Order: sequence, then structure tokens, then C-alpha cells
Amino acid sequence: MNPVTTPIVECVPNFSEGVDARKVEAIVAAMCVEGVHLLDWSMDADHNRSVVTVAGDPAAVVESAVRGAGKAAELIDLTVQQGVHPRIGAADVIPFVPISGIKLEQCALLARQAGNEIWRRFGVPVYFYEAAAARPDRANLEDVRRGQFEGLRESARKDASRRPDVGGPGLHPTAGACAVGARKFLVAYNIYLDSTDVAVARAIAKEIRAAGGGLKGVKAMGVVAHGRAQLSMNITDFHATSLSQVYEKVSRLAQRHKTAPVEGEVIGLIPEAACEREAEWMRQLGQFDPATKILEGRLASPMAWPSRG
Repeated sequence: MNPVTTPIVECVPNFSEGVDARKVEAIVAAMCVEGVHLLDWSMDADHNRSVVTVAGDPAAVVESAVRGAGKAAELIDLTVQQGVHPRIGAADVIPFVPISGIKLEQCALLARQAGNEIWRRFGVPVYFYEAAAARPDRANLEDVRRGQFEGLRESARKDASRRPDVGGPGLHPTAGACAVGARKFLVAYNIYLDSTDVAVARAIAKEIRAAGGGLKGVKAMGVVAHGRAQLSMNITDFHATSLSQVYEKVSRLAQRHKTAPVEGEVIGLIPEAACEREAEWMRQLGQFDPATKILEGRLASPMAWPSRG
């Protein structure tokens, strides 16, 4: 007989606060639930966004995500929040990801549970996306987030097709709405160019993203971050398109614009299977510690939760 595998689900909430460390710590601390391990959390001031990674027992992870969404709704006011990253909510996206002993379809059910609880407890309406989508036109997160908080706030009241899947019809006045979904593991990978020209980053992003006929499973946008042109990317299927392929294509396109990649970063965690130890893209990663950035290592040795202080 095969040993029974204890199901482990990962959740990677993105919150629309990347400047105030006390607020982000309070949100992370609120997510501390028995049976849930804290694997990673990071802040980006230019994107004005923080990304938290937790994993553990499915029911406990749902509770952790719901509590994080509630604390974010309490602390983040989107009417004054600004950043280069698109967003519709204080807890902007909450994806559930199968790690072991659980299937994507089961994670979609977890997403539905979490979304219903977020509305019931905190009055924040929810859109379901990717594998948890209730409608085909909401499978892509970009479609859900079209118009951002400001645009969606208006269109959700006027256009029935833009109303939330749970709650509403209008958005929460300060916390907006939350996109809750289920997806496979993705790698959040950013490349900085030797340029300050955001138009160059946007031109490259347009050519490499899958939606424009570029690389399979690649989502990309060009922004200015930390004073440099940056390609902000999600690699949604690293088996189909490796990070080396992404880096090589970006390098070729950058050469056309008389620039080059000079630094990379991985936001959150990366699975061992996506690492290419001798590849140029990994050599360019700044402050990459395999012990803390590779999923399997973090699962074995999770972080300490911040105090609720």
C-alpha cells in the first residue's frame, strides 16, 4: 500500500501595501493559524504591494487567507493607495495552489469557501478567477482586474456583467474587491534593464507575453521600479517555458533597444524544478538565498510568524 499523503495547499495572497511595514506585519500576523506555516513575505514600495506565502492543512490555510483579507480591509484604504501594480482590492488576489496530496479542482473549492467567508465576515465582495472562475470571461485575472479599483468601482454598479461573483453589487468603499482563485504554481520573476525608459520595458513586455503571441505561460508588464525600467513577469508554466528561455528572449529584445538585463529577482518562492543553477538568469539574481527562496527548503524550515504586537 502507498502511504497516505497529508494534503498540503499553498496560498499566496497579494496585498496592496508595500510601504508601511507595520501594516504588512499586522496582516501577516493575523494570518497565523494552527496548521499553517509561513514560508515567505516581501514588500515592494514602487509596486506598493506585498506578497505572502503560506502552506499547510487545506482548511487551516483557508482560514489564514480569510483572516489576512479581513486585516487588509481594516488597514488599507484604496482611495489613497497608489502604486505601479494594477489592483482592485486591499487583499488584491488570493490564489490557492496544490502542493501535494491535493488536486487543482479541490483548490478551486477551497477558493470558493474562502471567497464566501471574506464576504460574509468583512463585506468585501469577491471575484473568482482561473480554476475557480464561475464564468469563462473571468478565467484570466487581467480581465477581472480591468479598470482597476477606480474603474471597477464605477462599472460594477452600472454594468451587470462586471458585478462580483459574491457580494456587491458595489465594491467595498475602501477595500475594493478581492480576486480569489486556484492555479498551478507560478514563478514571479522581475528583470531590471540598464535603462530608465519605461517605454522600452513595455515594448519588450508586449512581445514576450503569451497574450500577444509571445512565450507560452508568460504574463508581463513594463514598469519603472527603483528608478529603473523593469519587466514584471509571472511565469505560469515553467515546464512549458523555462526561465532561461524567458531571460534569453528578453536579452535579445533588449539588445534591439540598445540595453540589456542587469539584475533579476524572484518574488516569493520558486520550486526546485524551476531552478537552473548554472544559468545566467540565476547568476543575475540579487540577494537570492536558496535556503529561504526555494519552496522545498522553506517547507522543511518555515519562518517564524511576526508577533501580533
